[in-house]
Amino acid sequence: MQKQTKTNEAAVSRGLLIQATQVLGAVLAFEHPADAVLSRHFRDNRELGHRDRGFIAEAVYGILRRLRWLRRLAGDDATPRQLLLAWLARGEGWPMRQFEGLASPTERDWVAAVKAAPIDGGSLAERADLPDWLAERLLATHDEEALLDLARSLNQPAPLDLRVNLLKGNRDEVLARLNAEGFKAEPGAWSPQAIRLGGKPALQKHPLFLDGTVEVQDEGSQLLGLLVQPKRSELVVDFCAGAGGKTLQLGAMMRSTGRLYAFDVAEKRLAKLKPRMARAGLSNVHPVLIAHENDAKVKRLAGKADRVLVDAPCSGLGTLRRNPDLKWRQSAAGVDEMVAKQRAILASAARLVRPGGRLVYATCSLLAEENDAVVDAFLAAHPGFRQVDASAVLEKQGVALQTGERLRLSPRLHDTDGFFAAVLERSADA
Repeated sequence: MQKQTKTNEAAVSRGLLIQATQVLGAVLAFEHPADAVLSRHFRDNRELGHRDRGFIAEAVYGILRRLRWLRRLAGDDATPRQLLLAWLARGEGWPMRQFEGLASPTERDWVAAVKAAPIDGGSLAERADLPDWLAERLLATHDEEALLDLARSLNQPAPLDLRVNLLKGNRDEVLARLNAEGFKAEPGAWSPQAIRLGGKPALQKHPLFLDGTVEVQDEGSQLLGLLVQPKRSELVVDFCAGAGGKTLQLGAMMRSTGRLYAFDVAEKRLAKLKPRMARAGLSNVHPVLIAHENDAKVKRLAGKADRVLVDAPCSGLGTLRRNPDLKWRQSAAGVDEMVAKQRAILASAARLVRPGGRLVYATCSLLAEENDAVVDAFLAAHPGFRQVDASAVLEKQGVALQTGERLRLSPRLHDTDGFFAAVLERSADA
């Protein structure tokens, strides 16, 4: 296996190991997202330094990525502390001397046995560190070798991508400044707005972040905005805006002209968008809280929108590099419920599109039932819409990415999060 970033072993104390065990136990209850559990622990323990927080976070995420492998080593009934010790021994490769002073003699004997334990190949799902149901569903679109390659890529930490705000800067200038300041920055491979940073630098207090010149956004996510391709003075709708990362991108591409509606059912998410809009220098964004996809506020825009983006709520399985707990928190039944919601949202959003307008359906899922199946069913039920080649839309904007008629991004092939998107246009006489 490929190891995660090497932990600074010398910095780990007995107390820090106890804290990491506590956090891991809370995460493994799978009652809340892992990042929320970590954030709360760090807020409650402000005395933890940057290095200590890094140790806890990297250990927790490493264990979540390789949980099936670790449980085969440590036992299905292994405690959070045993899983942590097994991860440090086999995942991080700690030598036995490093456990002295941190683990009891009995625990050290157990760790020594774990280090020496052979492990056979196991089932395909075990080798991929995926739940059985998910491996089975991915086999519908991948052979075994491709599935294992995908799983290995999903088990690597994600890089840090930035998007340059076109209202406040251009990529070449931002790249030059970041590199002059000692950052390892390079242009993104696909999006003309993307910059990829090496390592995990803290950016929250950097002037370029504070003044809205850059935003953190995965490069694959940026391509969704390019598929929408909004123009100045248009009426555009981000139907499932969330905290608004793509909304901000669309607003900047519109040069803060026209009207950009950001719909969402969560008031807290929209509240987070408002300060980001101000920082980005956008005045054309209108956040709108809706109760559901058929809210009267939605119906008022029927047939009026030039462009509509549906970044649909989904399983999120394309983001496992960042959110490895999702593969253990999701279920087959949960995905099936999500598909019904996706179909309803897409049908409702389609009503907003004017004749000749564009509708983009996107997810950060890897599953065909959330992607192709939803689009195919929509097209069958809506003959007034036709599909547009996604690669051709991107090519017109200088993006040489041949993924076929529908956009399909994966960490294995593109080093982005896993994304799917289909570009649909309503006929002019519909």
